[in-house]
Amino acid sequence: MPNQDPAERRVVVTGPARRTLPHARLRSRGRYPHASGYYRPRTEIDEQTTLGHTYVRSLMRSQLRAALAVFAVLTLLVGPLPLLFAAMPDAHRLEWGVLGFCLYAPLVLLARWYVRRAERNERDLIRLVEDR
Repeated sequence: MPNQDPAERRVVVTGPARRTLPHARLRSRGRYPHASGYYRPRTEIDEQTTLGHTYVRSLMRSQLRAALAVFAVLTLLVGPLPLLFAAMPDAHRLEWGVLGFCLYAPLVLLARWYVRRAERNERDLIRLVEDR
């Protein structure tokens, strides 16, 4: 056999692709409840893999989008008020009325929308991770 060409001795073995756990001994101790070889996204997040990092980064990006939307609306709502008050220097009652009554309700609604949006983003990630 020393005279045989190395390219002829190669054998190609193919089979279905399987995802295996990185630490088989941890699986045998019962740390991973999904010992069948199915790799859950929660494990990806816990082990801080690239895919887990992508899941967390996606959540952070959606939370940042919601925060920037709230900030933009808040800026458009509150930003022009000093200019309005400077344009009408004799309207002290109007200032307190706008600040006390007209601004409070939109701020509460904006805060409520932000909290609901943030909770929905977290629920979406949990559904993805728990395969629901």
